[in-house]
Amino acid sequence: MKKLWLWGLVLVLTGCASSSPDVIQRGDAQRLSTVVDAVVLSVRPVTVEGSQSGVGAATGGVVGGLAGYGSGSGQREAQVIGILGAAAGAVAGNVIERAGTREEAYEILVQLKNGERRALVQGKGEEMFQPGDAVILITSSGKVRVAKAPKL
Repeated sequence: MKKLWLWGLVLVLTGCASSSPDVIQRGDAQRLSTVVDAVVLSVRPVTVEGSQSGVGAATGGVVGGLAGYGSGSGQREAQVIGILGAAAGAVAGNVIERAGTREEAYEILVQLKNGERRALVQGKGEEMFQPGDAVILITSSGKVRVAKAPKL
């Protein structure tokens, strides 16, 4: 039973976020976006640190507390084990949330047609970028993503 709770916690926390350029937020669908032409200057892999929203710690604390409380033989012992279980669960939940929301990404340095240079980080997607590639910067709702420029 305890393993089932832990796996449920892991699944909930790892499905929380994505910055993949292949995933469009519902609010950005059917909205006009700004498009700017650019050329890739460099690409390097980076890691986007996982989030610590508190959801993992709270969920882990509840799960750990319930699991710990149910394992004690006497009332006092059950309370102590429940408190220790809640603390351990909170720590574990926080670690799971951070690890589950950590993401491999790219830092892409581009040069615009007017000579300005911009850098942005986006999650790994289907498209791979190389220096010299013609790309477009798509801005929607204040977020920018890079995509290969269509061939004309």
